[in-house]
Amino acid sequence: MAHPVADEAPGAWQPSEVQRDRDEWRRRRTVRSAVIAAGSTLLLLGAVGGAVVSSPGWQRVRETYFDWDKAVSSFPAVLEGLWLNIRVMVVCWLLILLLSLTVAIVRTLRGPVAFPLRLLGTAYVDVFRGLPLLLVIFLLGFGGPALSLQGLPTSPLFWGGAALVLSYSAYVAEVFRAGIESVHPSQRLAGRSLGLTYGQTLRHVVLPQAWRRVIPPLMNDLVSLQKDSGLIAVLGVSDAIRKAQIETALDFNYTPYVVAGVLFCCLTIPMARLTDRYARKKGYHGAGGHL
Repeated sequence: MAHPVADEAPGAWQPSEVQRDRDEWRRRRTVRSAVIAAGSTLLLLGAVGGAVVSSPGWQRVRETYFDWDKAVSSFPAVLEGLWLNIRVMVVCWLLILLLSLTVAIVRTLRGPVAFPLRLLGTAYVDVFRGLPLLLVIFLLGFGGPALSLQGLPTSPLFWGGAALVLSYSAYVAEVFRAGIESVHPSQRLAGRSLGLTYGQTLRHVVLPQAWRRVIPPLMNDLVSLQKDSGLIAVLGVSDAIRKAQIETALDFNYTPYVVAGVLFCCLTIPMARLTDRYARKKGYHGAGGHL
């Protein structure tokens, strides 16, 4: 026969009656808030959906943009193009991290000897932050192959990716520079007092602290890069947008564009939510907002 086991160990902490009442009140308030939020959301979506469906041109819009048969037939081609976008995004992001970190370190160098490097880094950031990304893609996508540089490919995919790397590196370099300069100078002095060189101090003391501080904005830039990788379609690269354009040209039904948009959202929205969650976890209030 089994012996009864004590519910609580002797001397274990027990919440007071007041604390249990508070916990129960918080639980009821959380449930009530969730019910109200869900109800108001459904009400708003229902009102917007009703207004759209009852509009005079809805039937034509539905046939042109939300044709299920067209979506099913174009899905494989658009998904194949999306795989190219993903590969471009991954390769470009690695190159962006490398180039932007180099530019950020150059811009934080001290001393008059490093002035030409700082000037070059500042000019690079100013130029590529001032140029629209689409314009950079056009300039490199059409001008780069015309140069016929020895050892460099002439494919639009290469030059479109180069445009993404150069443009985004200018923005990410400023994120890294802000993180590096946010580390208190005493950290550098402490590293030097221990006999570390400037490079060792930067590598072992400054950069690890700066990296932790800039992860949320870096993840936001990655989300933006996921979307902007579709801009290389203007060069004729067969990515998701280009595949959707080809499918649309068959019968002038624009449903493939909607399919491409949904697939891009399936990539960017989870990453955006992950970014917001990480920022809130690390105490970066206001970085992503609350749902």
